Amino acid sequence: MVDKSKRIFFKQSFFEGIGKVMSGFDEGIKQAEAKQNFDEYFDSYESSYALTLAYPDEILMETARQAGIKTDGRDKNKIIKELFEKNGGY
Repeated sequence: MVDKSKRIFFKQSFFEGIGKVMSGFDEGIKQAEAKQNFDEYFDSYESSYALTLAYPDEILMETARQAGIKTDGRDKNKIIKELFEKNGGY
C-alpha cells in the first residue's frame, strides 16, 4: 500500500524544484544577454557615440585616473566601458 501523503509531498517537491531550476535558467539567460548587449554597445565608437560626447575629455580622463584606470593610448569608449564596469555597470 502506497502512503499518499509521501507521494503528494514528493510530487510537490519535485515540481517546486523544477520551477526553481527553470527560473534560475531564465535569469542566467537574461544576465548573459544584458552582458552581451553591454559589450556590443562599446564595441564600436558609433554605437557609444552619444555617451562619449557626454563627457568632456578632461573630466573623463581625470575620473578614469582617479578610478585607477590607465588612459594613455586607449580609446575613449574603452575607458568609459571600464569606468562603467568598475562602478557596477552592465
